[in-house]
Amino acid sequence: MELQVEVPADLVKAQIDKAYLNLGKKAHIKGFRPGKAPRDVLTRLFGSQVHNDVANALVNDTLPKVLSEKNLTPVSQPNVEAKDVDAKKPFSYTARFEVQPEIENVKFEGFELFRPKAEVKDEQVDEQLQMLRERHAALKAPEPARPAQKGDVLTIDFTLSVDGNEIKDGGGQGVQIELGGGQALPEIDAALTGKNVGDKATAEHKFPKEHPREDFREKTGKFEITVSDLKERVLPALDDEFAKDIGQDTLVALRADIHTKLEKAMKDRSETVLAEQIVQKLNELNPCDVPPSLVEQQSRIMLQEVAQQAQRVGQRFTKEQVQTLQDAVRADAEKKVRAGLLMAAIAKKNEFKVDDNDLEKGLAELAEETGKNIAKLRAEYREKSKRDILIGMILEDKILDFIESKSKITDGDPPPPPEASKGEEKKEEEKK
Repeated sequence: MELQVEVPADLVKAQIDKAYLNLGKKAHIKGFRPGKAPRDVLTRLFGSQVHNDVANALVNDTLPKVLSEKNLTPVSQPNVEAKDVDAKKPFSYTARFEVQPEIENVKFEGFELFRPKAEVKDEQVDEQLQMLRERHAALKAPEPARPAQKGDVLTIDFTLSVDGNEIKDGGGQGVQIELGGGQALPEIDAALTGKNVGDKATAEHKFPKEHPREDFREKTGKFEITVSDLKERVLPALDDEFAKDIGQDTLVALRADIHTKLEKAMKDRSETVLAEQIVQKLNELNPCDVPPSLVEQQSRIMLQEVAQQAQRVGQRFTKEQVQTLQDAVRADAEKKVRAGLLMAAIAKKNEFKVDDNDLEKGLAELAEETGKNIAKLRAEYREKSKRDILIGMILEDKILDFIESKSKITDGDPPPPPEASKGEEKKEEEKK
């Protein structure tokens, strides 16, 4: 959107006079005492700077008022083109910016949605217990000593050479790996299985053509490995003593706690799946343009989350993968932004509001999820930016609940897609 603004000449003159008055009090000019330099001297020395400052001040003073009068809310930082400042003439400028599209009616009633069941099975509780046991396992040398097998933790020293040249930064000393745990290349796992402490092993691996290091691509690396230590995991007994180590009084109480947490996680996931369906339905039934700046902003947030997750697991992407990822994220970001604008229109039309009771409930839920003291959270969320985020989350939940109340929801997974669309769905899943 483009907006033309004109400031009367008398206001321009007053702003210029004010700028020179303030400058005269502060400027240190040779031959004049502070505050005594003539206006013509100040104009000669600082005229260009003063006019730039006055133009910025006039824009900052008038643009918010004009936007408020015209009931406009930019979603991007206005780009301003201003004329020269002249004390005898009106000052004019052009502001260009994006605004939220005017959305009158939103189709949101009668959605057919599917809510995945949040049933916790005994097997899932058993899996979590086993993971806890493995996490609290002790590492001990096998008695009697034996060769390495899957699940053992080995300490190794190794070197890497490519094309017969040793890679200085490709080796390691005292590196711990778990056999079969996915921490090492399959060829290294295979070479070390059956080895004893002190044994040496050799493994070769052909690097893929998309390897991050260009000098490794489609070449064979040779690993020379020495086993310096071998430990096996000794799992703790599954009894009340183990439960106490975890923070519960008995094994029964530990199982109940795991069941409760799993059930909550599954319910949260179920609601997330439901929300994703609503976003998809809103986009399908309400096509509309969205501000590119909002899409870019959402894309940056989502890409940052992907980058952080990739960093945590040590994953790297090729240029081709990065481009594919960016395209997929941008398409998803556009859907999220469009759904957000549509839900905002629903909230406005139905006069949804967030009151103090809603905020208090939201803070209580945050306190339960994070384990933080609610009084500290209240103090933390007095900051406007954080408070606005919390209000946005609460409002979004209200709108989603409202749309769900107008929808037909079936418990269980959605039916499989038609045969013709399975290929496209597979491509979409691969992108994700």
